[in-house]
Amino acid sequence: MIKASSKDPKDIRSEKVSNFKNAVQLTPQIAAHIKDGLQALKPYVSKVTLANPSLCEGSVDIDTAVITSYPQANRWDYAFGYAGKIYYVEVHGASTSEVKVVIKKLIWLKDWINSDAPELKKLLPVSSFHWLQSGRYSILRGSSQERLAAINKIIPKSNLVLK
Repeated sequence: MIKASSKDPKDIRSEKVSNFKNAVQLTPQIAAHIKDGLQALKPYVSKVTLANPSLCEGSVDIDTAVITSYPQANRWDYAFGYAGKIYYVEVHGASTSEVKVVIKKLIWLKDWINSDAPELKKLLPVSSFHWLQSGRYSILRGSSQERLAAINKIIPKSNLVLK
Protein backbone atom coordinates (compact mmCIF):
# COMPACT_ATOMS: atom_id res chain seq x y z
CA MET A 1 0.00 0.00 0.00
CA ILE A 2 1.33 3.44 -0.96
CA LYS A 3 1.00 5.98 1.78
CA ALA A 4 0.00 9.46 0.68
CA SER A 5 2.01 12.40 1.92
CA SER A 6 0.62 13.89 5.10
CA LYS A 7 1.89 17.32 4.14
CA ASP A 8 -0.59 19.92 3.05
CA PRO A 9 0.25 21.23 -0.47
CA LYS A 10 0.47 24.75 1.00
CA ASP A 11 3.22 23.51 3.37
CA ILE A 12 5.15 22.02 0.45
CA ARG A 13 4.92 25.35 -1.40
CA SER A 14 6.14 27.16 1.74
CA GLU A 15 9.17 24.86 1.96
CA LYS A 16 10.08 25.67 -1.63
CA VAL A 17 9.37 29.37 -1.18
CA SER A 18 11.60 29.64 1.90
CA ASN A 19 14.78 28.56 0.07
CA PHE A 20 15.90 32.13 -0.65
CA LYS A 21 15.21 33.41 2.84
CA ASN A 22 16.96 30.42 4.43
CA ALA A 23 20.00 30.84 2.18
CA VAL A 24 20.24 34.55 3.03
CA GLN A 25 19.89 33.87 6.75
CA LEU A 26 22.75 31.35 6.51
CA THR A 27 25.01 33.88 4.74
CA PRO A 28 26.59 36.00 7.50
CA GLN A 29 27.49 39.02 5.33
CA ILE A 30 23.88 39.59 4.23
CA ALA A 31 21.75 37.86 6.89
CA ALA A 32 20.89 41.06 8.74
CA HIS A 33 19.88 42.81 5.52
CA ILE A 34 16.91 40.71 4.40
CA LYS A 35 13.73 42.72 3.87
CA ASP A 36 10.13 41.72 3.29
CA GLY A 37 8.91 41.73 -0.28
CA LEU A 38 10.94 43.94 -2.58
CA GLN A 39 11.70 46.57 0.09
CA ALA A 40 15.47 46.20 -0.34
CA LEU A 41 15.15 47.42 -3.94
CA LYS A 42 14.00 50.91 -2.94
CA PRO A 43 14.04 53.27 -4.80
CA TYR A 44 13.94 50.88 -7.79
CA VAL A 45 11.03 48.70 -6.70
CA SER A 46 8.91 50.07 -9.58
CA LYS A 47 11.31 48.41 -12.05
CA VAL A 48 10.12 44.95 -10.92
CA THR A 49 6.56 43.73 -11.44
CA LEU A 50 5.42 40.52 -9.75
CA ALA A 51 2.21 38.83 -10.90
CA ASN A 52 1.70 37.45 -7.38
CA PRO A 53 3.52 39.54 -4.75
CA SER A 54 2.64 36.98 -2.05
CA LEU A 55 5.16 34.62 -3.69
CA CYS A 56 8.00 37.07 -3.02
CA GLU A 57 10.33 35.51 -0.45
CA GLY A 58 12.13 38.71 0.46
CA SER A 59 14.96 40.81 -0.89
CA VAL A 60 18.44 41.95 0.06
CA ASP A 61 20.63 44.91 -0.88
CA ILE A 62 23.88 43.03 -1.46
CA ASP A 63 25.85 46.18 -2.27
CA THR A 64 25.07 47.83 1.07
CA ALA A 65 25.52 44.59 3.02
CA VAL A 66 29.04 43.86 1.76
CA ILE A 67 30.48 47.35 1.24
CA THR A 68 32.75 47.14 4.30
CA SER A 69 34.13 43.76 3.20
CA TYR A 70 34.59 44.84 -0.44
CA PRO A 71 34.97 48.64 -0.40
CA GLN A 72 36.82 48.93 -3.74
CA ALA A 73 34.97 46.20 -5.65
CA ASN A 74 32.41 46.58 -8.42
CA ARG A 75 29.61 45.11 -6.27
CA TRP A 76 26.26 43.80 -7.49
CA ASP A 77 23.13 45.56 -6.22
CA TYR A 78 20.23 43.28 -5.22
CA ALA A 79 18.80 39.79 -4.93
CA PHE A 80 15.26 38.62 -4.26
CA GLY A 81 13.38 35.36 -4.12
CA TYR A 82 10.20 34.85 -6.06
CA ALA A 83 8.20 31.67 -6.63
CA GLY A 84 11.11 29.40 -5.73
CA LYS A 85 13.68 31.21 -7.88
CA ILE A 86 16.43 33.73 -7.14
CA TYR A 87 16.70 36.93 -9.16
CA TYR A 88 19.92 38.95 -8.99
CA VAL A 89 19.31 42.51 -10.16
CA GLU A 90 21.79 45.25 -11.05
CA VAL A 91 20.33 48.73 -11.66
CA HIS A 92 22.87 50.59 -13.76
CA GLY A 93 23.16 52.95 -16.69
CA ALA A 94 22.87 51.16 -20.03
CA SER A 95 25.47 52.97 -22.08
CA THR A 96 28.27 51.61 -24.23
CA SER A 97 30.90 52.69 -21.70
CA GLU A 98 29.17 50.87 -18.83
CA VAL A 99 28.97 47.35 -20.30
CA LYS A 100 32.37 46.30 -18.96
CA VAL A 101 31.51 47.73 -15.52
CA VAL A 102 28.33 45.65 -15.28
CA ILE A 103 30.20 42.55 -16.45
CA LYS A 104 32.80 43.19 -13.70
CA LYS A 105 29.92 43.39 -11.24
CA LEU A 106 28.52 40.09 -12.54
CA ILE A 107 31.92 38.41 -12.21
CA TRP A 108 32.26 39.83 -8.69
CA LEU A 109 28.79 38.50 -7.78
CA LYS A 110 29.49 35.00 -9.05
CA ASP A 111 32.88 34.96 -7.26
CA TRP A 112 31.24 36.22 -4.06
CA ILE A 113 28.55 33.53 -4.25
CA ASN A 114 31.22 30.85 -4.78
CA SER A 115 33.44 32.04 -1.94
CA ASP A 116 31.15 33.67 0.66
CA ALA A 117 27.61 32.43 0.06
CA PRO A 118 27.56 28.61 -0.14
CA GLU A 119 23.83 28.42 0.56
CA LEU A 120 23.10 30.79 -2.34
CA LYS A 121 25.51 28.78 -4.47
CA LYS A 122 23.30 25.71 -3.95
CA LEU A 123 20.45 27.70 -5.51
CA LEU A 124 22.31 28.73 -8.69
CA PRO A 125 20.28 26.27 -10.81
CA VAL A 126 17.19 28.35 -9.99
CA SER A 127 18.93 31.73 -10.27
CA SER A 128 19.01 34.36 -12.98
CA PHE A 129 20.90 37.62 -13.45
CA HIS A 130 19.31 40.84 -14.69
CA TRP A 131 20.62 44.26 -15.69
CA LEU A 132 17.89 46.87 -15.28
CA GLN A 133 18.79 50.11 -16.97
CA SER A 134 18.59 53.19 -14.75
CA GLY A 135 17.94 55.47 -17.72
CA ARG A 136 17.50 55.05 -21.42
CA TYR A 137 19.25 52.37 -23.45
CA SER A 138 22.27 53.88 -25.19
CA ILE A 139 24.53 50.98 -26.12
CA LEU A 140 25.57 51.26 -29.74
CA ARG A 141 23.76 48.66 -31.85
CA GLY A 142 26.12 46.08 -33.30
CA SER A 143 29.03 47.30 -31.17
CA SER A 144 31.55 45.01 -29.53
CA GLN A 145 30.09 46.09 -26.17
CA GLU A 146 26.61 44.98 -27.20
CA ARG A 147 28.04 41.62 -28.29
CA LEU A 148 29.98 41.35 -25.01
CA ALA A 149 26.78 41.92 -23.01
CA ALA A 150 25.02 39.26 -25.09
CA ILE A 151 27.86 36.75 -24.65
CA ASN A 152 27.64 37.29 -20.89
CA LYS A 153 23.83 36.93 -21.02
CA ILE A 154 23.34 40.29 -19.36
CA ILE A 155 21.32 42.43 -21.78
CA PRO A 156 19.92 45.57 -20.15
CA LYS A 157 16.17 46.00 -19.98
CA SER A 158 13.96 48.77 -18.64
CA ASN A 159 12.08 46.54 -16.19
CA LEU A 160 11.58 42.97 -15.06
CA VAL A 161 8.10 41.45 -15.25
CA LEU A 162 7.62 38.06 -13.55
CA LYS A 163 4.56 35.86 -13.84
